Amino acid sequence: MSKYDVIVLGSGPGGYVTAIRASQLGFKTAVVEKAELGGVCLNWGCIPTKALLKSAQVFNYIKHASDYGIQVNEAHADFNSMIQRSRDVAGGMSKGVQFLMKKNKIDILQGYGTLKPGKKLEVKDAEGNTTEYAADHIIIATGATSRDLPNLQKDGQKIIGYRAAMVLPNKPNRMVIVGAGAIGVEFAYFYNAVGTEVTIVEYMDRLVPVEDKDVSKELAKQYKKLGINVMTGAAVESVDTSGEGCKVKVKANKDGAESIIDCDVVLSAVGVTPTIQNIGLEAVGITTDKGRIQVDEFYRTNIPGYYAIGDVTPGPALAHVASAEGITCVERIAGMHVEPIDYKNIPGCTYCSPEIASVGFTEEQAKEAGFDIKVGKFPFSASGKAKAAGASEGFVKVIFDAKYGEWLGAHMIGANVTEMIAEVVAARKLETTGHEILKTIHPHPTMSEAVMEATAAAYDEVIHL
Repeated sequence: MSKYDVIVLGSGPGGYVTAIRASQLGFKTAVVEKAELGGVCLNWGCIPTKALLKSAQVFNYIKHASDYGIQVNEAHADFNSMIQRSRDVAGGMSKGVQFLMKKNKIDILQGYGTLKPGKKLEVKDAEGNTTEYAADHIIIATGATSRDLPNLQKDGQKIIGYRAAMVLPNKPNRMVIVGAGAIGVEFAYFYNAVGTEVTIVEYMDRLVPVEDKDVSKELAKQYKKLGINVMTGAAVESVDTSGEGCKVKVKANKDGAESIIDCDVVLSAVGVTPTIQNIGLEAVGITTDKGRIQVDEFYRTNIPGYYAIGDVTPGPALAHVASAEGITCVERIAGMHVEPIDYKNIPGCTYCSPEIASVGFTEEQAKEAGFDIKVGKFPFSASGKAKAAGASEGFVKVIFDAKYGEWLGAHMIGANVTEMIAEVVAARKLETTGHEILKTIHPHPTMSEAVMEATAAAYDEVIHL
């Protein structure tokens, strides 16, 4: 039986990063993967969706070229070429992970992995052959898959999940998207941009309900301008797929009013569920709660030698969180002094257009927590760089503790804000105050100036508003 120091089950952004860090620390390491290296995020999530969104953005630029003083003959979206570009980007990234595995001398155990007692793991390959491996440390990083609702069972044809939405053979004329979280609003932007009539149905009373209410309001405003039909505070009761298309019955939560929406395809974007079934948790005796593996602050399960990171644990289901958890886990195994992750300082990004980025308390949460707060807001319509770029939609909103100046939260919606949020995350990590941000010179003209200007607005010192 082959023996390793560390075996990682799953090669997503949690798994492959964990394996590389383990190898850097001198551990003999292997990764078990049943499909493509890079996992769902790299092959069917984070990366290919961003490629699709970029294609949509470029197409929108061309359609509005005259706004920039450029005359372009009529353009059209080549849907299949956009899909192919997305797949090519994902394929290239997967090959990149393969290179990193080889560079770091990590063994790839291709097949379906099942945990066994005694710090062992069985791998079944595509031909059905099984091989057993042993390790001092086994790290579970199996990620998550698209969630199913009882009345919205995916059939892969008319009712689909995010994976099928990335490889549809033809552009649908009409689409209903159920769920207005990150997955839902990102696909809404893409399909609207290529000419699909899009309706979003969200059970909560606003789009992106985990975000600050002002951000939700702004996104709804911008999406309605784009012609996206937004139905919040509503639930999909049923989908009739017996005809040529779909008939979606939607019921309003407030008054119970029902309506029927005709479409070609329904995209279920109601979140993800951890992939923990049939991987041997019960046989080993690993504790779960509400469908997630229970771990301590260094990702140890209740059974010594077994760990879990990423979407299968109670933390946020985000790629960058999984990577950070994996690094923390193996550095602790190596005996390094590491701090537990601060889950109150995790950035969230949504790559619709306009983009959304946030970290920390929303205004509502800060008030509920009992803080006396200072709130500043700076619109991109007052930003020289944003106006010059033709991207004046959105704003930066910051929240500070009035007593000590602690930066409690920041919420952004606008062009490229996903590239701006790291400033806030680093500043909060360093316990930077509002006054220090005010005295930090930001380059002009940039979108990032809006962070300083929003801070100035919180302290009644704003110059450009």
